[in-house]
Amino acid sequence: MFDHVSIGVKSLERSQQFYDAAIAPLGYERLTNFDGTVGYGAERAQFWVSQVERPVPADRDSGLHFCFVAPSRESVDAFHAAALAQGGEDNGKPGIRPDYSQFYYAAFVIDPDGYRLEAYFQTGV
Repeated sequence: MFDHVSIGVKSLERSQQFYDAAIAPLGYERLTNFDGTVGYGAERAQFWVSQVERPVPADRDSGLHFCFVAPSRESVDAFHAAALAQGGEDNGKPGIRPDYSQFYYAAFVIDPDGYRLEAYFQTGV
């Protein structure tokens, strides 16, 4: 449905370090880098991060989060570990989420700007 998503951050340098490490295990990389903005994706940039003067204030109770598709359980685990190593906060360790489905394997983190992130793999299908 969506072509791309863009977020604003306080420090592009800090966010680049975080996202370069956290989403690499999922098969995504930084593809674009210009004028205070970077773009991530597999074949084309679909997740954009820009340094802005007034990022949207983090609100953990808002329900807003971004979910990245993962190619395997191991990549979900690696996403979680890399995000924590880069200053992210644990918001749900890797594992099956039976409330969603017996096949829903995911991990949740909060990035340095307070954005809630998820990596998800559909198992057993």
